[in-house]
Amino acid sequence: MQLHRKRATITVSAVLVAVLSACATDPAPLSPAARLAGQRPVSSAMLEKPAPGDWLQWGRSYDGQNFSPLKQIDRSNVKNLTPAWRAPLAVGLSMPSPLVHDGVMFLHTAPDTVLALDAATGHELWRHSYKPAYGSTMKMGLGLGRGRVFAPTSDLHVIALDARTGETAWDHAIELSAPATNRGVFNLRSAPLVVGNKVIQGVTASAGPGGGFIVALDIDTGKELWRFHTLARPGEPGGNTWNDIALEKRTGGSVWHQGTYDPELNLIYYGAAATYDTAQLRTPSPLPGVTNDALYTNATIALDADTGKLKWYYQHLSNDQWDLDWAFERTLATVRVGGRTRKVVMNVGKMGILDALDPATGAYLFSIDAGTQNIITTIDPKTGRKMIDPQRLPDPARPTIYCPGPSGARAWPTTTFSPATGMLYLPLTEWCAKMSTEGSPLLSSPGAKISDADHPDAVADGKMGRLQAMDISGGQLAWRHDLEAPISTSALSTAGGIVFVGDLDPALKAFDDGDGKLLWRAPLDADPSSILITYGVGKTQYVAVVTGMSNFHIGAMRPRYQKFRAANGLPALTSPTGAPSIQVFALRNQEGSFKD
Repeated sequence: MQLHRKRATITVSAVLVAVLSACATDPAPLSPAARLAGQRPVSSAMLEKPAPGDWLQWGRSYDGQNFSPLKQIDRSNVKNLTPAWRAPLAVGLSMPSPLVHDGVMFLHTAPDTVLALDAATGHELWRHSYKPAYGSTMKMGLGLGRGRVFAPTSDLHVIALDARTGETAWDHAIELSAPATNRGVFNLRSAPLVVGNKVIQGVTASAGPGGGFIVALDIDTGKELWRFHTLARPGEPGGNTWNDIALEKRTGGSVWHQGTYDPELNLIYYGAAATYDTAQLRTPSPLPGVTNDALYTNATIALDADTGKLKWYYQHLSNDQWDLDWAFERTLATVRVGGRTRKVVMNVGKMGILDALDPATGAYLFSIDAGTQNIITTIDPKTGRKMIDPQRLPDPARPTIYCPGPSGARAWPTTTFSPATGMLYLPLTEWCAKMSTEGSPLLSSPGAKISDADHPDAVADGKMGRLQAMDISGGQLAWRHDLEAPISTSALSTAGGIVFVGDLDPALKAFDDGDGKLLWRAPLDADPSSILITYGVGKTQYVAVVTGMSNFHIGAMRPRYQKFRAANGLPALTSPTGAPSIQVFALRNQEGSFKD
């Protein structure tokens, strides 16, 4: 653990922080010791009902809504947002979710570094640099609980740090069946989910034998308490859905994204991704009772939080041949369905289709299709079963255009649900792919390769990005706002009537949550690449975004967007040159100080 030390030279970023911090809302700026001393341990009650100004976990609360009750920033004044502070970050792979508690911001950044910052000024309070035994992989966030910060590492450890000092409390290495041969195949991408006395961590395994899994660790010691495998195993329920292939030949089921939790039901919800070994699933086995559905890929999985036992599952799409999986956030909400108020658990897969389920049983309720895909022809209104256009299946002898391309109409940039409007806001990218004998290999389908293809909607208006509102109670699409550039951050909704997103413009933007009107735009000097959060310190509401980090989504979308513009006669892009940083915005009043 490395404590913050005063540097001999002052950088431009440090000068900016010093100047802007003079406008902080606290009557007198707190010292680092005072700011850290003011932190209370995060309790289960806080996680279940966070203080309005806190952002304690990805999605802010257990329901994963990415919604804030703060409303100092609203439709009438969002145009007055201005930079409050900025802190430099190291270059690397990351798509982080900053957390804020009692005026302290915690940030998991590259490479394997956890920062504690004064959330009102950006001053560094402590820094923990972990040195993995191998590699450096992308991270999506941290967990908080009982006075500790929980971080996944690049070499399959979960570490617990003292929230006030950054010192290591425990370090747990997640065990594999053959660690030497599987090194680098299994990874920890997502933020831990803290529930009661457990720290719950998902594991990715795109090509790992036996597939991904979820583990629960004791919050005090790091000891493993339970483990759930996301690929059904031979001899167990669902084990006969893999064309009778051996366990070591079953791969995928990666847990890419963070989980959500329903305290009333004591259930946690995760998504398992598809498999890349698609060839062995193309032709159904002739054996009786054996299918090629490949459970639990592309499924919502509901587990008992205490035991890790499977309570129910719902497979959104079986035998995925395109890597268009349903691996993202599971959002809990209370809405009107069929004339009555009820809870739902929702998620949107890469195709841009939302499925809503009963969170207690997994019973299918309804779907909403954003209209960007051409693979699913119909959805059964009773079961949600999806009928596939056979012309879109991999076949090297039959070139075909399928939409969206393998990075999805939506990808890791998360949705947001506003209980104030009853709408879910979805970041989308309009693009397609061509499947033929030319291009890059498509998963393991023999001879089928992919190359880029433009989406007809994007060609029509010259815009690849879209912010789509979905009326959940009405089960239908609401407004949409088309953007020239793909969205590269989560969506964030607030009680002030705002929806924030960042895109490859690059800019941070605010929209009216009722009609999608653009209200504010802040140019950025680097691509925004994080979960967006808003939080409060003192009397001020802030909005934060990480910029300049690389990740799968930006790595795929920026060159694709550049190619699209060139092919359609649009002006060429200038690549942003700004260094990685976290940038924070707030309101100013007419006198130039931050609004009280």
